[in-house]
Amino acid sequence: MSKLTKNQKLVSEKIEAGKLYTLKEAAALVKDVTTTKFDASVDLDVRLGVDPKKANQMVRGVVSLPHGTGKQVRVLVLCTSDAEAAAKEAGADYVGLDEYIEKIKGGWTDVDVIITMPAIMGKIGALGRVLGPRGLMPNPKSGTVTNDVAKAVKEVKQGKIDFKVDKAGIIHSSIGKASFSADQIFENAQEFINMLIKLKPSSSKGAYIQSVSLSSTMSPGIKVDPNF
Repeated sequence: MSKLTKNQKLVSEKIEAGKLYTLKEAAALVKDVTTTKFDASVDLDVRLGVDPKKANQMVRGVVSLPHGTGKQVRVLVLCTSDAEAAAKEAGADYVGLDEYIEKIKGGWTDVDVIITMPAIMGKIGALGRVLGPRGLMPNPKSGTVTNDVAKAVKEVKQGKIDFKVDKAGIIHSSIGKASFSADQIFENAQEFINMLIKLKPSSSKGAYIQSVSLSSTMSPGIKVDPNF
């Protein structure tokens, strides 16, 4: 059995085994146990009491985090020429149409979010094989297919993220950075979980929020009381 490093030992001493922390306690503790030299991401994992194989129990949505995610989000807007200026002014990193479609067909996906217009979706459908596996396919439900591309760009840049339950019934998302204050981490996490509660499928029976864990890059998970 390998020995714990000095940092790992200090971290293990700070997290009480078997304890369920309040969300506020966990938000403060995750900062305390982060030892990376870079600004680590803070991640939230929530296990839901749903069966994602059933269409009426699929949990998917968007949420605007009050303090953003702390990361620079690279946005590509695929739009008609008359919307290009507004998209650029709103802060889009890349704006265009046919030239970017060709780049994506060639395997280029060096962006975090793609926003487009309903009238363009016919052209983008052929990109599903490249964009789908990377979670980049624009979707009306996530607000990335809209005629108001400028508004969508601003929302994404300000901290709007989309999420989807995986096959195991878990939702995983980055909700901030270790450099955030404990209150900022708490408020982002609370907003995210409140949105999950609003999206509870009526067909979901029993405990809906089954477990919650807060962690940062390379740190152990801190178990949060799901009944907070």
